Amino acid sequence: MELENPITVWVCLGIILMLSEIVIPGGIVILLGSACLIVAGALGVGIIEGIAQSLTLWFISSMVLLLSFRHITQRLAGGDAHVDNTDEELDLYNQIAIVKASIGPGQQTGRISCLGSEWTALGDGSEIQVGSKVRIICRDNIALVVEPFKE
Repeated sequence: MELENPITVWVCLGIILMLSEIVIPGGIVILLGSACLIVAGALGVGIIEGIAQSLTLWFISSMVLLLSFRHITQRLAGGDAHVDNTDEELDLYNQIAIVKASIGPGQQTGRISCLGSEWTALGDGSEIQVGSKVRIICRDNIALVVEPFKE
């Protein structure tokens, strides 16, 4: 089998891409491999000649196959589809934090440590001492609003 023949190269590339769908599931690579087989068929019939026409046909056929059959291959291949929380602030609400720099009195900000990071914090108006536990109740601009945690 000679690899200097462009038909052989496109067929081998198509088969390799289609078989790699086993390792890389998702339904995209099999369509790219199918486009390679379309190019090999067009070269064999004599519709196209040369590398520029081959690459153009591969690109166009890849796009057509992807836009036409992606939903079908996605259903067959499955995949990991889940929706996670994209609002990081929701992870902070009701968390217990430790005061690193005293908060208050009044609107004087302090620092808290929560989830491995330090944050600017506002209290409820009273003074909250260093080392105290607080609960995060909301966010005010760039500061987290906290209240003393009562166990």
